[in-house]
Amino acid sequence: MTPPTFDLSGKIALVTGASRGIGEAIAKLLAAHGAHVIVSSRKAERCAPVVQAIEASGGSAEALGCHIGEVEQIDALFKAIEAKYGRLDILVNNAAANPYFGPILDTPMGAFQKTVDVNIRGYFYMSVGGAKLMKQGGAIVNVASVNGVIPGPFQGIYSITKAAIISMTHAFAKECAPLKIRVNALLPGFTDTKFASALTSNAAILEKALEHIPMHRVAQPDEMAGAVLYLVSDAASYTTGSCLNVDGGYLTV
Repeated sequence: MTPPTFDLSGKIALVTGASRGIGEAIAKLLAAHGAHVIVSSRKAERCAPVVQAIEASGGSAEALGCHIGEVEQIDALFKAIEAKYGRLDILVNNAAANPYFGPILDTPMGAFQKTVDVNIRGYFYMSVGGAKLMKQGGAIVNVASVNGVIPGPFQGIYSITKAAIISMTHAFAKECAPLKIRVNALLPGFTDTKFASALTSNAAILEKALEHIPMHRVAQPDEMAGAVLYLVSDAASYTTGSCLNVDGGYLTV
């Protein structure tokens, strides 16, 4: 038996929300292991620096814009990929919305709707579109959150949608397994990104959060990428429906 590897040579990978943070780190690592990476975000021009960095390191990438909160843009994205490549091998659903930080009882309807549109409807239709292009099988990774297991304070609707993503991962994993499509989730813990700046920029909130993390530090985006590389590679060929916690031990407390 050939030992499993992390080689992604010849694979076509799509990473959403890849202009910065965790998505950027994932895109760069997949490219470093041989995948051609479609770097996607709401505006393609914001992905250009990531594409340039990948190419400067000898990798292969391109930028395609897509707001996953808009179903029409999702359809256009997959039509473009199908027209150019005829298939997709890897999908990383990383783009997310978290426009409201505050008491759950005061959640504005607009913030509620935006969070649901991106984090639930967006992930769902991205997974449907991606799976339909995985004609010879493939791998999908949904970036959820530890907040989907233990709701974060003042992050009510965000936490609810991340719990839905965990359930969505299980549902897709069961139905897509016969199609040789593996579907897993990454559950990042407290990570130093612009997305989490409302927490990391407040010293009191930060120190309180660190009390619940055995490693007592915030993660860097690069520390999330290795888990995704594993999940999309042949090393995880018998892994589907799993939720991999990368959280410094937060969920063990």
